[in-house]
Amino acid sequence: MENLLSLAFDNLSSYDGPKIRKGLRQVEGLLANICLSRSRVSKERRGSATTVSSNSETDPEQELDSPPLPPKTLAEITDDPAFYEFFKLQEGFEWNVAMRLVNTLDRLVARGADGSNDLLILSALDLVQGVMLLHPPSKSLFSREMYMNLLLDLLEPDFCPAIQSATVVTLVTALIDAPRNTRTFENLDGLLTITSLFRNRCTSRDVKLKLVEFLYFYLMPEVPSIPSARAGDHAAPALLQRSPSKLAKAFAFTGNGVDHGRKGSDGFVRPRSAGEGETRSQEEKQALLGRHLSSVQELVEDLRQNTPFGGVVG
Repeated sequence: MENLLSLAFDNLSSYDGPKIRKGLRQVEGLLANICLSRSRVSKERRGSATTVSSNSETDPEQELDSPPLPPKTLAEITDDPAFYEFFKLQEGFEWNVAMRLVNTLDRLVARGADGSNDLLILSALDLVQGVMLLHPPSKSLFSREMYMNLLLDLLEPDFCPAIQSATVVTLVTALIDAPRNTRTFENLDGLLTITSLFRNRCTSRDVKLKLVEFLYFYLMPEVPSIPSARAGDHAAPALLQRSPSKLAKAFAFTGNGVDHGRKGSDGFVRPRSAGEGETRSQEEKQALLGRHLSSVQELVEDLRQNTPFGGVVG
């Protein structure tokens, strides 16, 4: 797996569009092998191949019409040796995919907006979302202002609606179970960026719907990050000190279950959970959002009466 990541990273670090595209596809292929189940459809495909071979005439496009591979269940992923190896590699900065992707994204944003570049940005955003879901500790990258600013830059009117929508989804993924990231978002006037884009007459309807969904998500009660399952491993980088995901439980980590925290490369001590002065109440966030939006109370009342997102978030 290190060889595959090395090849992908070499391409991602390029300034040549086709090489960057190749690197993104290599990362996508690696994640697909982890997330998609091939064994569940292998028998069906073998059976269909036998049926086709018995016919005198075959359709050359039949292979293209084959159904997409189904996703693995959470249990299947956590029992997968490939996922186990991938998760371990992400614990070091050398092989961390999220960091390479956001650095590539930064270079793509600097190149400006055009058709081919927009497609690369969209692909990079999708992969950043996937990596954060597979390795939640990588979300801590967005507690740093430079990376959070990158997402906020992508919400500027200069970028196409597809990029703006994908950025909102990426932003939500980065903020779920990550109060520290939410505080960085607020400190950088992220709420002003969101509401300004919402009020802009040129903003498309689809993007506005995504922004409303984001505001619902933002106003939901915050959940402190779960202490890392790798407590006691003080050699681990600060990137991994907390994991809010069930995926972390897939491994038989040793330790007494208490994470005392450590000083990260940025000089800040990582607390054992994000609950110590990092979470904000719904009322506090309502007041912050109320500085930029007059209809916050209506959103809060709707949030209390209904269960947006099917009750999945929060």
